[in-house]
Amino acid sequence: MASYFDEHNCEPLNSEREVRTNMLLELARGGGPGPGSLFNRMDFEHLGLVVDWDHHLPPPAAKAVVNNLPRTVISSSQAELKCPVCLVEFEEEETAIELPCHHLFHSSCILPWLSKTNSCPLCRHELPTDDDTYEQHRQDKARKQQQQHRLESLHGAMYT
Repeated sequence: MASYFDEHNCEPLNSEREVRTNMLLELARGGGPGPGSLFNRMDFEHLGLVVDWDHHLPPPAAKAVVNNLPRTVISSSQAELKCPVCLVEFEEEETAIELPCHHLFHSSCILPWLSKTNSCPLCRHELPTDDDTYEQHRQDKARKQQQQHRLESLHGAMYT
């Protein structure tokens, strides 16, 4: 008697490929760990289809946000300040770019930085990005932090 694979003229799947195929079938059927959830983050992480933003560099700052950052003319009282990137003092009447965290930078220093990542090099204040998945990650992270803060406040209120 011929085996199933001989009968159907096919080869058995290797175990890793079989796991991926089964997971994709489960997703297509609407099954899986989540309650009726077609898209479960754990399924996509296992398949390597989701970026783990906690272990990857964030994307560049949104171009519209960078283009609309305020330009500040350095006054005589600010002339002793240094650009945190190049450590060169600002000159009076020079134009600097001010981030929302109020740190000042030379445009030639901060613009290349923001074209690679979305945060202030000093305090890590994040600017919005054009990456929808990263923005969703930021919102989820903020919600988790708020929930943790509420739980800690509730716990503290119960035992004081």
